[in-house]
This record gives sequence, structure tokens and C-alpha cells, in this order.
Amino acid sequence: MTMDRSIGGSVTAPRIRIIEIDAFERDISMRLPFRFGAATLEKAPQAFLRVRVEDEEGRTALGAAAEMMVPKWFDKNPALTPAQNVDQLRTSIRTAAAASLEPSAPTTLFGAARLNEMETVRRLPGNPLAASFGPSLIARAALDAYCRLAGISFFEAVRSNLIGIGGPMLPDDIDVDAALAVLADLRPAGSILARHTIGLVDPISEGDVVHPVDDGLPESLEAVIARYGNRWFKIKLSGALDADIDRLTRIAAVLDRLSDYRVTVDGNEQFAAPEQLAALLAQIEATPRLARLRAAIAFVEQPFSRAITMDTPLGDLAAQLPFLIDESDDGDGAFAAARRLGYTGVSSKTCKGIYRSLMKAIRIRTGTVPGLFLSGEDLTCQAGLAVQQDLALVSLLGLSHVERNGHHYVAGMQGAPQAEKARFAAAHPDLYEQGGDGPLLSIRDGRIAIASLGAVGYASGALPDFEAMTPMS
Repeated sequence: MTMDRSIGGSVTAPRIRIIEIDAFERDISMRLPFRFGAATLEKAPQAFLRVRVEDEEGRTALGAAAEMMVPKWFDKNPALTPAQNVDQLRTSIRTAAAASLEPSAPTTLFGAARLNEMETVRRLPGNPLAASFGPSLIARAALDAYCRLAGISFFEAVRSNLIGIGGPMLPDDIDVDAALAVLADLRPAGSILARHTIGLVDPISEGDVVHPVDDGLPESLEAVIARYGNRWFKIKLSGALDADIDRLTRIAAVLDRLSDYRVTVDGNEQFAAPEQLAALLAQIEATPRLARLRAAIAFVEQPFSRAITMDTPLGDLAAQLPFLIDESDDGDGAFAAARRLGYTGVSSKTCKGIYRSLMKAIRIRTGTVPGLFLSGEDLTCQAGLAVQQDLALVSLLGLSHVERNGHHYVAGMQGAPQAEKARFAAAHPDLYEQGGDGPLLSIRDGRIAIASLGAVGYASGALPDFEAMTPMS
């Protein structure tokens, strides 16, 4: 296999070409409605990509990736319907696939991913967050294919820099030798803490469950804690002061029964100005029943709309709590711009691109600014490829906890044939437990065991049954 020796030191990386891309879908229905910000999610399709890569010796292999096409997150324009939002993401996939398959010289996995993202964003101007969706899937599937071709794990590929971080596609602010040192020092863990999402319409106590699903899985926050043992939580905020205080108080009444817990709070772009958020924080401080919850807050996520975030300094708010950008993190320069406004955190999500997460980690670890942090956030990652690839990424990045919500709002590998479910369960017995209709994400004492994600390929010892899916139109 021909190697690229232009990326610094003695590190080498293969050159590959993407020669085939197929896209598929599965419709997913929520067992519980998931309300975040102004949107309530009850169903959405999950996209699956199958990608074939070829090395310079003519050898080929297939890889795959999956992600929910969640409406009203990538683009919250109220003029667009949920169906139009999903079509935006399909367009991103089609555009990125067309760009990836255009004749070109073989290049590194990193180089191919960066070029594809830049070209797709250029062809789909106006919303880089939505435009990057397709490139992020192709990059993951291509990496999966290469790892299978080489007989190595995702962890080995990244730590040895066989992904090829370096060269002209590396941003100027990242030193290649420092980057390689960071990659070599990354160590995946055998487990990770699950941060449970408390959606805006989720039942808090068992008495709040009005129309029970009765599928054997927890519905209320009380039941979640009893079954999974979570100690980390993510609380969605509505931006309405009285409603948020009432709900936080009811949540605190449940969480305060625990000996110890931590929370993050997510504004999901619902606060119109810093003064509105400051009023909420002041009311939290003034409410005795919220004292433990206030002390448990690790950070506040994306309080303002992306339309105003980069023009809205946090001011005094930044002295009260750490703040993180998520929806506003739509390109290489976003975190640097946000830091000047008082933000110290940025999210990792596979839907934004695995190489962007790696570059964020490199910048944080090699920078001179103290207190910067990376956090793993979720886009309802489903059991199977999506949750496995995201878990592998955040574990390698050294994160101790990650938001996990897909298992709560969707039960298991919905839509997959039983044979596919059995393959994934057998390949990852630590990650899944058997439910009534197949494997469910296993969370015990608040932790997810993930040692099996070191399998050959990108965190999966099995591949989906593409023939049982609907080809993407």
C-alpha cells in the first residue's frame, strides 16, 4: 500500500479513492415524544451510507455509517416544514456523494473528507451545518471501509494517524507535530458515563405518566434513574422563566434524592438576549429548592439562536458558569470566535464530522488558553452503527461522559431485521442487552461498557442489512 509521507515526522498514511456510494433510509418512530427548543420530534428517518474505497494497489472494501435526519435542529427556520428539513439533509448527502465520486487523485482519508466538506458547503451555501451532514457520513463510512481493508480498529487508525491529519488541508493554526503527538496520546476507555437527556415534555415523576407506553422501558425520570443508575443529566430549557423554574424545581426534587449528581442545561437557542438568561439564573440562585441543582451545573449549552450568538457577548454571564456552543459551531473558526465572546466549550457530534471533533481536541490540548473543554452531545444516535461510532469517538477524545438519548426515545434497533439485530448483539455483547424485540443499549450504574468498539472497522463488528432498507430517493 502506497503511503503519504508528507504529514510530518515518520507518520505515514494511505491514499485511497472513494469509488462507490449508496444511500438508504429507515423510518424511525419515537416511543416517547422528544421536545427540544421549539420542536417536538415524533418520527424521523435514519440515513445509512454504504461506501466502497480503493487503495493504490486496487484493493477495495466496504464501510458504513448512519445518522438520524432530525428536523428542526440543523435548520430551525419556521418557514420550513419538517419534511423540507429532512430533504435538506438528503440534498447534502446527494451533493457530497456527487463531489466524492468525481474523478480525482487518491488522497488521505483526512484530505478527502476536508475537500468534500469544503466543496459541499460551497455548492450548498447558506447553512454550513446542514451542508456538512452528508460529508460527515461519507467520511465515517470511508474510514470504516479503510479500517476493514487494513484489518485495524478505528482507534489504531487515529492514534497512528493513518487517517492522514496534516498537509495542506490542516488549518494553519494547528501545528502538525503537536497534532501527531496529541493523536498518539489518545487512549479509549473501557466504559463511559451516560448523560441522560430530560426533554421538555418528559415525565419527571411516575405520577406524571398520563398515557403509559407500557413497553417495559422507563418513561419518567424517576424510572430512568431506577433502571439505568444515571448520575449525569442534560436538562432542556424552554426560555420561559416561570415554566423553566417550575420544571427545574420538579426535576431537582427527584435528583436531590441521589447522593451525588451533575447536570448540563441546554437552551437550544431559546433565549432572546443575555438579560433573559440572566433573569433565569438569578431566579435559580434565589430558589432554595434549587440550591443543589445550581451547584451541580457543569455548563450551559447554546442559550441564544445561532442568528445572534456570534454578535452577543456573554459579559457577566461568563463569570457565573461555563458556556458551550453547539448549533453555532458550524465551521473551523466558530469556536475561536465564540471564545472571544466568553464561551469556553464546544460540542463533539459525529453529524458535524469526526475530523472536526479531532481538530477541536487538538486545539484544546495544544492551546495556551486554560479552561477550554469539549463535550459529547447527541442527535438521537440510534442503536447500531450510529451510537457505536459516536461512542468510539468521544471515548478516544478522552471524554468521561456523553449525552445519550436515542435509547430513551427509541427502543433498540427499530426497523432492522432480526438477523441484523442478532449480528450486532453478538458482535458487541458488552454494549447491548436483550430486550423483548432485540438488543437494547445497556446502561448499568450510569455507565456504558464499550470495550468491544475496538473491533476491526470503525467501531462495529457487524454491518447493517442494506437490502432490507429503502434506497434514498
